Amino acid sequence: MKNDIDNHNMLKLGILGLGEGRSTMSAALQSPKWELKMVCDKNIEMCKQRAKEFDYHSYTTEYSDLLNDPEIDVIAIYTPDHLHATHIKMAMEHGKHVVCTKPLLNDLSEAKELLEISAKTGKRLFVGQSSRFFEPMKRQRQDYEEGVIGDLVTVEAYYHADHRWFLAKPWALEKSFKWLYGGLSHPVDLVRWYLPEIEEVMGYGMLSPNGVKGGLKNEDTMHFIFKAKDGRIARVSGVYTGPVQPVMRDSEMSCILRGTEGCSQGDYMDLRYAVITNTGEEKLITWEHKLKHYFRFEGKSHHAGEYQNYLEYFADSIENNTTAYPDLKEGIGTIALLNAMEESLATGMPVKVATLLERFGLSQQELAAK
Repeated sequence: MKNDIDNHNMLKLGILGLGEGRSTMSAALQSPKWELKMVCDKNIEMCKQRAKEFDYHSYTTEYSDLLNDPEIDVIAIYTPDHLHATHIKMAMEHGKHVVCTKPLLNDLSEAKELLEISAKTGKRLFVGQSSRFFEPMKRQRQDYEEGVIGDLVTVEAYYHADHRWFLAKPWALEKSFKWLYGGLSHPVDLVRWYLPEIEEVMGYGMLSPNGVKGGLKNEDTMHFIFKAKDGRIARVSGVYTGPVQPVMRDSEMSCILRGTEGCSQGDYMDLRYAVITNTGEEKLITWEHKLKHYFRFEGKSHHAGEYQNYLEYFADSIENNTTAYPDLKEGIGTIALLNAMEESLATGMPVKVATLLERFGLSQQELAAK
């Protein structure tokens, strides 16, 4: 918990949705930059569970209580994906900045309205794309920006995990649940971090025997190729319902950058980073000493440390009047790419992202970073 901190200089946070919001509660309660003002979940038993877990008792079952609290500066949204747009609009219209978990939206049908509301209210949105805020990915980005691997040639990112335990959740077996959005949004975001202007996508997917047996309705095994506007290409892969390699050999999620003079690989949950630099030096870096910062609960199902990292990054951006990425525009761009990937799976054909954006009155130019 925080000690000897002037609460008047801290941003005040409200949290909506206390399933995934559990990590954000831990993050805010341990951060010197945030004061947790109130949390909300429509399930009163969930509220009581979190109150007992954190000895924190300012909770409500009514979203309006967060919206109408004049002291709350930011609302963090961790509700089901199809509710995000509505909850974001309500927050901004009540004068709140927003943190929203990934995927930002299900589709682009309300994207233009969100852009208009953000512009009208002046309120910022930060997408809680947590994979950027793990130690290996932070170091990989730093090395990239410092030219350690030379000019970037290509990116490979993947998320391969044995998530058969997910099948015990009834909602995972609904037609609306898609690993394309729930899982692949992580490696897709990592690719867009380095190649933001993806022009065309082509991919194939299948439902594995384990997925069929478990009752999944949509693909759990997918491979995609991206082509960027400047001609560079990238590869994204997701496999979710079968055994994976031992961690000494591989990672559930990795991002590999291949450059003209070096190569780097960030292994997400293993807190491991390998790089061959432009001088030919080979390095392997790990962060075992930060395990307790990142993994605060049982197992590795909640990663509160990366949530604290991104909340503090967003707090700094608000204080310094800078943009925290992924912002609303970048988040919408990622949803456009995911939608294009879904269309490619359905048609077996390449899909141009610009064509999909045009259907909803959007363009890649208006989503480009300033």
